[in-house]
Amino acid sequence: MSAYEEIRAAAVQLIERRRLDVGIDLVDTRLAVTEAVDSYRQQADRGAGRHLADPAEMVERVFHAVAGFGALTEVLADSGVEEVFIEGDRVSFIREGALHGLGSPTTEKENRRVVDRLLADTDRHLDAGNPIVQARVLNESARLTAVMPPISDRLSVTIRRYALRRETLGSLVNLGALTLPAAGLLWAIARSDSSIVVSGPPGAGKTSLLAALMAAIPAGTCIRCCEEVRELHVPIVHGSYYEARPPSLDGTGAISLRDLVKIVLAMRPDRIVVGEVRGSEAFELTRAVNAGCGFSCTVHANSAREALTALVNAALMAGENVTEGVVRNVFASSIDFVVHLDRDGIAREGEGLRRRVMEILSVVPTLGSDFTTEPLFVRDDLSGPLDWTGVFPPDDVTGRIQRVLPRGMTLRSLLEGRVSPL
Repeated sequence: MSAYEEIRAAAVQLIERRRLDVGIDLVDTRLAVTEAVDSYRQQADRGAGRHLADPAEMVERVFHAVAGFGALTEVLADSGVEEVFIEGDRVSFIREGALHGLGSPTTEKENRRVVDRLLADTDRHLDAGNPIVQARVLNESARLTAVMPPISDRLSVTIRRYALRRETLGSLVNLGALTLPAAGLLWAIARSDSSIVVSGPPGAGKTSLLAALMAAIPAGTCIRCCEEVRELHVPIVHGSYYEARPPSLDGTGAISLRDLVKIVLAMRPDRIVVGEVRGSEAFELTRAVNAGCGFSCTVHANSAREALTALVNAALMAGENVTEGVVRNVFASSIDFVVHLDRDGIAREGEGLRRRVMEILSVVPTLGSDFTTEPLFVRDDLSGPLDWTGVFPPDDVTGRIQRVLPRGMTLRSLLEGRVSPL
């Protein structure tokens, strides 16, 4: 057993013997850790162990292990850290778009304790029976996704902080993700009963944009929001949030995202929001649009058009007796817009990671076997402008949007940037 493990075990025994609450009795907890370090040093002086190079550093390391999150304590407390990655005994994190390594020493065993401590305040757990887990942690300010052997070759964890989940369309303009005319169009889309899909690679800002769209929806709209693990925290006046549930220890009680979408259909929604569509829940969206519900969702894709194909493929995963053509026709007649985002692969020196809306497509009616789309806004690359193409949505969609605009404002004046509701 290493010196650290021996001291930690001794400190835990003292804490348990004295019945200390490590979350409250911080002074007494630190005293117990100091006593454990002093006891170890005395044994080392008698030749029963190795001398510590830095006893004060060991006190801090053990204290953070028993009262905080070990070597990750400062990183997890830093609001500027967007994501934390644990791969066995290696820890790295993203701050301001740049990848950093953890300077403090740690082991895979210590990192596993951190994960268990994070999960302790949730109803989820990581063990041989549940080697994959997702949960909201850190007072619901972050999402943890963890995988352990034998599914992975070592402990593999991503902790993603909800840093931008309460953005507005206006703040996304200030961040450079949108132009004012594009944001004005999205505001009008959100206020109409149009359906919109947000696509992009992981980390491109899909959930942030979806949150901004939700914030623009009129307060009287009944919104039912379904997520695998909740990330959206936009206040809803009329409606509610619903979160999927993994199976219990005996393998029962699971509630899937598809189950949630199916049940909220019976709750008279005006708008169904699905945080991320990945599987059979997409088929339930075809039922929703046939029932007259608008919907918004995110999907992983490399382009706006690929997002439409991804939704069709996900719906077919439900295994229902429907053809690809039927599913495509349903989505083609119900999806009005697709917004695609992208991001930098790595942060540029001295600047953060750029997340940008790259294109806004209008899905137009078609008699063919594939989707027909028209680009409304296009950005050639992350550094370029997001320009209006001069194209308008189909007449019926334009009419719906025009009806929700303030008196004196037209869709043309909005798209040309002459006026803005933001």
